[in-house]
Amino acid sequence: MRFGSTPATSFTVVSDTHITAVAPAGTGTVQVTVTTAGGTSNGVSYTYALAPTLSGIIPNQGPTSGGNTVTLTGTNFTGTTAVTFGSTPATSFTVVSPTQITAVVPAATAGPVGVTVTTPGGSATLPSAYFYVSAPVLTGVAPLSGPLSGGNTVTLTGIHLVEATAVRFGAIPATTFTVVSDSQITAVVPAGAAGLADVTVTTAGGTSNPVTYTYLPAPVVTTVVPNQGPTAGGITLTLTGTNLAQATQVLIGTDPAGFTVVSDTHLVVDALPGAVGPVGVTVITPGGTSAPVTYTRVGAPGI
Repeated sequence: MRFGSTPATSFTVVSDTHITAVAPAGTGTVQVTVTTAGGTSNGVSYTYALAPTLSGIIPNQGPTSGGNTVTLTGTNFTGTTAVTFGSTPATSFTVVSPTQITAVVPAATAGPVGVTVTTPGGSATLPSAYFYVSAPVLTGVAPLSGPLSGGNTVTLTGIHLVEATAVRFGAIPATTFTVVSDSQITAVVPAGAAGLADVTVTTAGGTSNPVTYTYLPAPVVTTVVPNQGPTAGGITLTLTGTNLAQATQVLIGTDPAGFTVVSDTHLVVDALPGAVGPVGVTVITPGGTSAPVTYTRVGAPGI
C-alpha cells in the first residue's frame, strides 16, 4: 500500500473490503493505491494537512458567563475540527478563511485559559491567551445626590472594577471616570433630569448591578419671615420655597446658621447676631445654592 510513491508505515488487511494503514510523512495531495498479486488499484486522493498556527485572539477577555464572540487569527485553519478554551469546547465556531476563525466563548470560572485550534494537520495552542473576567459588582455611590447640571465627582465602591470601560448614569456616560482600584472608581457626573438614575459600571466581565443616584433641582427660597430682626439675633426665621428638604447648610450672609427641615417647602432657621443692615439668606443642598433673600438686622431704638 502506497501514499504516492511512499509505502504506508504499516497496514492491516481487515477483510476483503477493508484495510487500515498508518500514513507515512508527506505533503500535499497524493494518490493512495493498494497492490496485490492481481495488480495495483486505482488511486484515491489523500491530502496531508499542514499543522495550524495560532497567533492571536480578539478580544482576549470576556465574561465568565461566556456567550461573546472572539476572532482567532493564524494559519492553516481549513478543516478545523475543534476550538477549545482550556479544556472546554467553544459553544460554536466558524472557519471564515484559512487564517481566521470566529468562535463563541463557553462559560468558565474567572482566570486565564489557553486557546487551542485542532485540524486534521494537528493542534495549535496559545497558552493563557484568553482571560475570563468576573462581572463587576457595585455596593455604593457617594454622595448619593447632586445638581441637575452635573460636574460634581462621586465615588463608586464595589468589586471587580479594575477593568472598567464605561460608567453610566442611566443611559448617559459619565463625563470622565478614573479607576482608583479594583474596589473604587471616581466619576464626574453628567447633566441629567431631576429624579433617580441607575449608576452602572461596565467591564469585559459584563455590566454591574445598578446603584441609585438622585439628580436634585436647585433650592429656591421665596420668603423669609420675619424679614428683619435685632442685631443680637436669637429669634427664629421661617424660610419658604421649594426643593429645601435636602438642605445641608443655611447661610446668613457668609455665616452658617442652625436650622431644621420642616418640609420640602419650609425651613426654620436660627437668626444670628450681626451688624445693622441687610444680609442675604441662602440655602445649600446637593442640588446647588439658592438665590439669596434679604433679611435686615435693625438696631435697638435709642432713648
